[in-house]
Amino acid sequence: MKLSFKHTIYASYVGYITQAIVNNLAPLLFLVFKDTFGLPLSKITLLITVNFLIQLTVDCLSSRFIDKIGYRKSIVAAHILAFAGLISMSVLPSVMSNPFLGLIISVILYAVGGGIIEVLISPIVEACPTENKASAMSLLHSFYCWGTVAVVAISTVLLHIIGNWRLLPIFWAVIPVINAFVFLKVPINTLTDEGEGMSTGALTKSGLFWIFVILMVASGASEQAMSQWASAFAESGLGVSKAVGDIMGPCMFSLFMGVSRVITSKLTKSVDILNIMPVSGCLCVFSYLMAGLIKNPIPALTGCGICGFSVGVLWPGAFSLASKRFPKGGTALFALLALAGDVGCMSGPTLVGELAGIMGDNLSAGLLCAVVFPIILIICCLYLSKENTK
Repeated sequence: MKLSFKHTIYASYVGYITQAIVNNLAPLLFLVFKDTFGLPLSKITLLITVNFLIQLTVDCLSSRFIDKIGYRKSIVAAHILAFAGLISMSVLPSVMSNPFLGLIISVILYAVGGGIIEVLISPIVEACPTENKASAMSLLHSFYCWGTVAVVAISTVLLHIIGNWRLLPIFWAVIPVINAFVFLKVPINTLTDEGEGMSTGALTKSGLFWIFVILMVASGASEQAMSQWASAFAESGLGVSKAVGDIMGPCMFSLFMGVSRVITSKLTKSVDILNIMPVSGCLCVFSYLMAGLIKNPIPALTGCGICGFSVGVLWPGAFSLASKRFPKGGTALFALLALAGDVGCMSGPTLVGELAGIMGDNLSAGLLCAVVFPIILIICCLYLSKENTK
């Protein structure tokens, strides 16, 4: 069968599902790790920090090596590393004398793969011959959400049925290893010819570029501060069971985020995405206030879902806007924006965890403090709107 760019886009969808697996499987097992290995909340928080710190480092370095190595070799290697990290998570904590070190090694392996996937999938799709780039980008990023929903729902069911958490990483490791072979065959374009893309130095000299950097930091923090802690928040903060917490916390969050991105992919055909983003930011502020202030489980968990819907447009929207403003940005642009996004993805959940620990493991208080991130995002969107008017 002759493979076309349609198959490239399909493989990219699965790439974001892989990204969802490496970012969201471990948080579902946080309390399992705590009970099985006797890990305190501070060490569990470190797993989130290491994951995004490694991805951040990969984002920082990737603009230098991806163009030299090539898109195809890089994306295949990324999927293999994700596979290796997931298999290691199942095996290493049980065979090493220090289970936490085994978890850290596993996180490092799949975080390197996840970082490369994050940098490359968006430019691979952006380089495909599609008509509406903003629509294609929103639809692409929706598969991160569908992947997260699948990871949460299927993992919850399997954990309930088989009762052995070590089988979950092995089960999910099948997806990246298959997709690695697919990326060996599909056609792949690049955004710019060799030597034509803007350099990192040229981008960083632009004041407007730094607005997009702040926008990406705020987007990543607004998204992951809720997503990474939703399951633990539902269980420990609201007192619901693990199954209910997983389904009504991160699962509902991702479901609403995916719906938001699909709707956005339709709206951007007639509405400027910059008009949608500040409204989403205001809705995000409201959702964090609901989750942080309301003690009743139903409205508090509803706040998690609303947060997912509100942040859906932010990350792909920022990518689309930046790509329009910097058409010669190339791989460096997407790598630096992904770097900024991962700074947010790391700082958001870490801030929530640390503040919750200071306040006696009060996750409601930690989530309430995270409202600062969507506020910063709204300010950036208003500035970009003002620039558009000029």
